[in-house]
Amino acid sequence: MTSGDEVVVALDVGGTGMKCALVRPDGRTAHTERHATGAARGPEAVVGTILDVAEGLAGKARADGLTPVACGIAVPGVVDEAHGIAVWSANVGFRGVPVRDLAQARLGLPTALGHDVRAGGLAEARLGAGRDGGHVLFVAIGTGIAAAHVVDGSATVGAHGAAGEIGHILVRPDGPRCGCGRPGCLEAVASASAIGRRYAELSGAPATAAEVADRSAAGEPLAGRIWREAVEALADGLASAQALFDVETIVIGGGLAQAGSRLLDPLRTALRERLTFHREPRLVEAALGDEAGCLGAALLALDILD
Repeated sequence: MTSGDEVVVALDVGGTGMKCALVRPDGRTAHTERHATGAARGPEAVVGTILDVAEGLAGKARADGLTPVACGIAVPGVVDEAHGIAVWSANVGFRGVPVRDLAQARLGLPTALGHDVRAGGLAEARLGAGRDGGHVLFVAIGTGIAAAHVVDGSATVGAHGAAGEIGHILVRPDGPRCGCGRPGCLEAVASASAIGRRYAELSGAPATAAEVADRSAAGEPLAGRIWREAVEALADGLASAQALFDVETIVIGGGLAQAGSRLLDPLRTALRERLTFHREPRLVEAALGDEAGCLGAALLALDILD
């Protein structure tokens, strides 16, 4: 791609909102939009919104003198990227939806479909905090916990489209029950939602993970204990991941990453204590924020043009 007016249409579809953009081949955004997903309306309505927004973005590009050449869409859940199918998603209700083919038919553009966290990891590995490392693990910690293993700019998909579910590593066999049905998963202990839920259970007062982090830093004993427990569990999960993947860089993203050094400093120490002969990875905060998934969707679209 050499023309200066070419862009790709990129959408990152979440359970609540969609982050959308027109992205140039060098990763710069020419235009951004945000839309409500409206998942409560059902999966058919969500697909309709995706197609309408993508078509609108392509029209916006043409109106601005730009040429849309491809479309990239990232969705949550289990994704069959090879066949362009959203296999399963609890957040938006997808069950075997051929999103890629539907978008190609509507837009008349080559389209790539990817997983939201893998797309975010791809962007962080190529454009963001992991761009200097050939082996990168991107870990998104928010309502849940998921990861993307990126090697030389390509994210591992897995045999069934479910690679990277680090949130379901068993870290506390007697711990709280996870949404998947099993007790003690990493995301049941150390996700942002789990931290807030644990504080509310023990204190009787609701709190977000960010508030727990603030109260821990201010010296509140209960918040400090809950924060330390979450960091210890995260370190256990990351130590397992490092034993499996032997990466150069671990990039921490998602809402919990906004705690910055209050998370990364103790997490780095705890991870170091768990490693023996494995090399310690560089542990860094994500650089692209909530734009990573959309930029990753754009990279997927650009890849199919090569």
